[in-house]
Amino acid sequence: MKVKLLLFLCEILCGILSGTAEVLHEDFGILGCSDYDQEYMYALDGEEKWYADYKKETGVGPQLPLGGHFINPDGYQFAKVYEQVCRRNLKALKKTTKGLQLEQDPPSNVMVYSRDEVELGQQNTLICHVSGFYPAPVNVSWTRNGEKVPGSINVPLPSSDGTLTQISRLQFVPQLGDIYSCSVEHPALPEVQTKIWDFEKSQPSVGPALFCGLGLVVGLLGVATGTFFLIKGNECS
Repeated sequence: MKVKLLLFLCEILCGILSGTAEVLHEDFGILGCSDYDQEYMYALDGEEKWYADYKKETGVGPQLPLGGHFINPDGYQFAKVYEQVCRRNLKALKKTTKGLQLEQDPPSNVMVYSRDEVELGQQNTLICHVSGFYPAPVNVSWTRNGEKVPGSINVPLPSSDGTLTQISRLQFVPQLGDIYSCSVEHPALPEVQTKIWDFEKSQPSVGPALFCGLGLVVGLLGVATGTFFLIKGNECS
């Protein structure tokens, strides 16, 4: 039996085209709390648009692609109210589920990749995508050539199967020889799971493709030459 000590309240609102079942947009809000943490987040079409920063006591709206920020004037006040409700529900839940063991699922997939095509000396973002785990959160840490470097991480996002996903990001400037690692910790993992990103290994090798291309050209030239002499031989005979 799964018991969530971190409660989530999700509200799904779908826009429907008249006469069809096609979804235009999907938005949802997440309220989460535990004995030591809390969160409130709003997302649209799978992208985080606004969240409550309880440490700084303010709402945060990531910058929009065309400039400006998503504005939610009363968002933080609502987040504080929802936090109180969540903690009351959590207290009641802990009483009713006392003695039940919390079921845990380790991350089923950890991937590290660059946001944009990698160019030496050009700023980019490394993404560590962790999915399929329960409960939240996971702890993600980054290193560059063995030295710890700070990254950022979004709030946990629920999936349709009841598991969660979190994405950590690291700003970096690719340089030859640099090796980055993303390490993931979760209570259900027997040991830390680490994925390595290497600039040289991440680039597609052109050697085999070039060799095969040259071989194909040479082969075609050989066929053309043989055909030419065959035709000339038939004309002479």
